[in-house]
Amino acid sequence: MDFQLTPDQAQFQSALRDFVDKEIVPVAKDWEHEGRYPTEIVEQMKQLGLFGLMIPEEYGGADADFTSFTLMFEEIARGWMGIAGILGSHSLSCWMLARHGTEEQKRKYLPELATGARRTGIALTEPDAGTDLQGIRTTAERDGDSYVINGSKMWITNARYADPLPVLVKTDRTVSPAHKGMSVLLVEAGTPGFEVTKDIPKLGYKGTESCEVVFDNVRVPAANLLGGVEGRGMQQVLSALEVGRLNIAGRSLGIAQRAYDEALAYAKERHAFGKPIADFQAIQIKIAEMATQLQAARLLTYWAATRLDQGERSDLQTGMAKLFSSEVALQAAQDSMRVHGGYGYSAEFEIERLYRDSILMTIGEGTSDIMRTVIAKSLVAGKGKVGW
Repeated sequence: MDFQLTPDQAQFQSALRDFVDKEIVPVAKDWEHEGRYPTEIVEQMKQLGLFGLMIPEEYGGADADFTSFTLMFEEIARGWMGIAGILGSHSLSCWMLARHGTEEQKRKYLPELATGARRTGIALTEPDAGTDLQGIRTTAERDGDSYVINGSKMWITNARYADPLPVLVKTDRTVSPAHKGMSVLLVEAGTPGFEVTKDIPKLGYKGTESCEVVFDNVRVPAANLLGGVEGRGMQQVLSALEVGRLNIAGRSLGIAQRAYDEALAYAKERHAFGKPIADFQAIQIKIAEMATQLQAARLLTYWAATRLDQGERSDLQTGMAKLFSSEVALQAAQDSMRVHGGYGYSAEFEIERLYRDSILMTIGEGTSDIMRTVIAKSLVAGKGKVGW
């Protein structure tokens, strides 16, 4: 067991931390309340190479390990979780394309995705299909050298900037089980009939858009079928969601770390009855519990990252990391708000945003209860164990 970052990972973490403290932390609260898109920060993330982190070097990316991947989401979410979301959907989609795309698809899209000249996301969820992806209704009918897509998707991050947007569709509605008839098509921006209809208002997770998109007889070349073979869409998507759970775990760590930092600093500065509230045992207990849970979540998350780096199927590990870290983030935000007292409820302090953002961590990429079923199924099937 080695609990140390490598020199390269430590240097990457230090560079990210400096970037976040200088460029994101000072503006996050105001920009979030204004509803402003962080264009300037996105441009700086392009210059730092963050959009190409999970893309192989031969296509212009960094081909980073999953520990560095997790560090990126932890550090950026510490500043503003919404910005981490911009990188989240992009990185997940790039990883899926690099792993499952044809050589032609990789060479066409990945070099520009690595620089951020192109950006992407992933279109899975529908109004009547969230966790149950086999229940999607968006279809793609083969017509000569093209597919014609009809349907709609909801909650799509990066929808207004994605080019291409991978879309999960049903290419065969007769086959059983349904997942054998599902495929992923790469829809380019500006394709006739492809429309982003609205941004969905949200409690938190601001800074990036979450949109409804509609496909009305959208004609896509057959060459844009991910991997070039029909019926593999669910397999491709599930492998990407495994990585997505690690992304959410990393973001949860960032929220929890910031909530803890804010609580500790406030407890030292705030005075009551003639002394800092950090001197009161009730506050000390909250601080100690937050720190302990945060560190436990961090160790679990980076353990999951190392398993993915070993090339193993890691539903159990990423499920555990996502479940525990997201719940820790929510609890840390609540406890930090309690330490702040009435000020924690004020929009003038950071903690109310952290609280709003933490709630999504227990929902996105599968709710906490869904993660419990993922973990249990892995254990029952003998695909993982508790212990070393």
